[in-house]
Amino acid sequence: MDPSLARRRFLLGAGALGASAFAVACTSNESGGEQPQQVAQGGEDNAKPGKEITIGFSAPASDHGWIAAITKNAQAQAETFSDVTLKATEGTNDVNLQISQVETLINDKVDVLVILPHDGKALTATAQDAVDAGIPVINLDRIFDSPLAYRTWIGGDNYRMGVNAGNYIAEQMKAKNISNPIIGEVAGIDSLPLTQERSQGFKDALTKAGFSLGPRVAAAFTVESGETQTANLLQGASKLDALWNHDDDQGIGVMAAIESAGRSEFLMVGGAGSRDMMDLIKADNTVIKATVLYSPSMASSAISLARLLGQAKGMADLAEHEIPASITTYSAVVTKENVDQYLDIGFDS
Repeated sequence: MDPSLARRRFLLGAGALGASAFAVACTSNESGGEQPQQVAQGGEDNAKPGKEITIGFSAPASDHGWIAAITKNAQAQAETFSDVTLKATEGTNDVNLQISQVETLINDKVDVLVILPHDGKALTATAQDAVDAGIPVINLDRIFDSPLAYRTWIGGDNYRMGVNAGNYIAEQMKAKNISNPIIGEVAGIDSLPLTQERSQGFKDALTKAGFSLGPRVAAAFTVESGETQTANLLQGASKLDALWNHDDDQGIGVMAAIESAGRSEFLMVGGAGSRDMMDLIKADNTVIKATVLYSPSMASSAISLARLLGQAKGMADLAEHEIPASITTYSAVVTKENVDQYLDIGFDS
């Protein structure tokens, strides 16, 4: 082991979880010699130890597989850097407690903050306080109300998640010569913008393909709600050709309901990219044939970006000297043909 790794320091709250996870490499845009300007310079220097920095990290409670993976990935990514101290708060779904925890990190004068807010609107003022105090903020996924409250946002593309799920189903229906398919949807919490965006993308993709959405229910991103709502949908639909479930955590319940009902005449697409669903896709012996990614590996990337900000570096494969203000991850479609490429970022439901 590299002796420099012994210098890794972690100040983790009681709720922070340890595990190995997806690691995102950092690279350099430092110009060299006679190289022209505005050309990305490539690879090695940013990965070398640099200025030692402390990154503050705050996220909701790890009571959901995707959120748990966010915290694990952040810790694992920080562990790859000998020049990073990760100071993580205990995950909480109490908005006031998260505000207090972030305020403590600000008072501790961390170099950079990475925040996945339980409630983006409620945490906006606190994030703005950090920015005003000269602490760059990486806003992870759930966005603050004002772009002034963060230096960089990184998160998933909910609309395209729906689009890609719809496109995959449309392609499968056409391949099977099903001209008027019955396509169902098990959404997440309908009051959330992310659910609305996913559903709109799904509907738009189906409409473009000449198909319409059939029976639809909304669950609550939990196993129990997934099972209950899917049972209701199946009871009202004697036949289905395809089904999209927004969330692989609630998908455990969705699959239980399908099994209990003895239904197998349709194909199913999941959402987010859990390892549980990837394993089922690879086995190819159930209704689930694909899942569209909304990967918690974005937390790994957020820590890497925070390190670059703290060390005043940019990203190698971009010509700009600064890291972008906004980074949207891509919702790739995972099928049995490509699942092996994505198993490393699958998370436990």
